[in-house]
Amino acid sequence: MKQAFKIIWSCDPRGFISKLTLTVFVSLLPLANLYVLKVIVDTVTANIASSVPFGAMMHEVVPAVALFCSVTLLSRIIGALNNYNNEVLSQRLSDYVNTIIQKQSARLDMSYYDDPTFHDTLHRAQQEASFRPVRIMENMVSLFGAVLSLAAVASMLFFASWKIVLVMVVAVVPSLCARLYKSQKVYDFRRQTTQLQRRASYYGALLTSRMYAKEIRTYGLSGYLRGRYEEIRTTLLEKLKKIARSLAVLDSLSALIEAAALAVVLLALIAPVVAGALTIGSFVMLFEAFRRGMGYLNSLVAAVGGLNENRLFVNNLTEFMAMEPAIVSPDDAVAFPERVEVLEFRDITFAYPGMRSPLLSNFSFVARRGEVAYLEGENGFGKSTLLKLALRLYDPQEGAVLINGVDIRRYNLSDLRRNVSALFQDYVNFYFTVRESVAFGDIHSADDAKRLEEALLLSGADKVVEGLSNGLDTQLGRQFVGGEELSMGQWQRVALARQLYSGSPVLLFDEPTAWMDGAARERFAETLQKLCGEHVVIVVRHV
Repeated sequence: MKQAFKIIWSCDPRGFISKLTLTVFVSLLPLANLYVLKVIVDTVTANIASSVPFGAMMHEVVPAVALFCSVTLLSRIIGALNNYNNEVLSQRLSDYVNTIIQKQSARLDMSYYDDPTFHDTLHRAQQEASFRPVRIMENMVSLFGAVLSLAAVASMLFFASWKIVLVMVVAVVPSLCARLYKSQKVYDFRRQTTQLQRRASYYGALLTSRMYAKEIRTYGLSGYLRGRYEEIRTTLLEKLKKIARSLAVLDSLSALIEAAALAVVLLALIAPVVAGALTIGSFVMLFEAFRRGMGYLNSLVAAVGGLNENRLFVNNLTEFMAMEPAIVSPDDAVAFPERVEVLEFRDITFAYPGMRSPLLSNFSFVARRGEVAYLEGENGFGKSTLLKLALRLYDPQEGAVLINGVDIRRYNLSDLRRNVSALFQDYVNFYFTVRESVAFGDIHSADDAKRLEEALLLSGADKVVEGLSNGLDTQLGRQFVGGEELSMGQWQRVALARQLYSGSPVLLFDEPTAWMDGAARERFAETLQKLCGEHVVIVVRHV
């Protein structure tokens, strides 16, 4: 649990210390009240035995009652503060873990996304990021509080009879074994069914996402996909029911043993009361202490079992965070050139992970500033892959990509990607405003605003903006309130404007006119001629 503690401490050390401090009071104040209740009961019973009238005993009873009520009030106030701290700390923790998962995902190589094992690990981390860290924290604090409360309860009971403490501990051992067994079974179940869980999630996304809605309805696939989804969920449910049945039997046996222990202790305490060796107040205190002690022990057992179960998340997160990118900046990076004259692919051999034969073999190609370089070929030739290699989304197995004669692996990775931009065939439709979709907050001066205007004009997206209700501030897409949908050609123009706004000296275009009409294609051809004078331009197109 060392890794889990480091996560919680890194997130909010002050909030965690506050939670532990409040837990001390939450754990001990009820036991203090239990002792005060004993004093009240003993005081009242002693005065009744001495035939003291109610009014005469008030000077003894009232202070004890006031103390009891004060402790109760303090417990409620501290409980409210604890709940507030829990809400804030839990949200911060969930956000923190999601943030580190997102950061790690962003820094890893594209090749990881070609590995099903990576998707399993990422899925387990993502699916449980919203609740596992919070449960781990709650288990830790619950364990801490249970130990404190048990220490106080054991002190009370030990002075009455150490045998009662022994019975309490022995009675809870079966429950502990059942919890540990359960946590291991749940761990194994989730680990072994990750592929099935991911497939079910995929079918669910196909049935509910707007991206797939047209095709699902066109081909009437909803029934088939629901069947596949339900088949997997039924398989998972049957596996879970089998585990749940065995756990229910163990829980029932544990409950039977605890009930027997309760009966033994109750009889053991009644005997000295009858004999006059134990006051009624002491009986109430000790029996309630035992009952609460059993509860605290069960809380401790639940916390231990929970921590054992939650190692699933910690292990998955640790496994995910341990992944390292292979494509990184060199320690002795070369300064990126102020002016790019040539981009060269020299003797490139490349295969994606798991491919039996290379997609590209000894391929060479040169693009120079001042001309539009066209990469032409059939589907599957590797044209789009070359653009990925130019951005170092992948590295070739053999050969090199050169900018001004320098291997791009010698440049700082951030500098390279800031100076090489690409409009991919599968560009992303960002559901932001037009301004955000193009500039992403990178407008800080009048020059930036002018650059945005020029990018819109060159891409033809200015015509798209003219037809929108709020111009540059129009929300794109129907996913959010007030959004307006665009045609495929309009989306492509916005994506093109985003690329041109970057101002990169190397511009890569992957089938940039696929969704454009005739007029737009002519305009784009004119744009390319304007761009190539100051940029290295490569355009991918089919033959």
